[in-house]
Amino acid sequence: MQTFNIQDAKTHFSRLVEAASEGEEIVITKAGRPVARLVPITHSSVERKFGALKGQVRIAEDFDAPLPDDVLASFDGR
Repeated sequence: MQTFNIQDAKTHFSRLVEAASEGEEIVITKAGRPVARLVPITHSSVERKFGALKGQVRIAEDFDAPLPDDVLASFDGR
């Protein structure tokens, strides 16, 4: 882990982003106190499978039916 003050981080930003993309963690400080951390983005190793929940989700027949008047009135504050 490398530490840079905010001025040095601004000056060498491209180099720091490159280092982070290669797996390094960079801490940016202001007045000697850590204020930000530059870390690499990790990609999920789990691949999504289309249709994985097929047969496990049920949608009610009246899913898109209009709401009853008393429920609609509660949205209006009546």
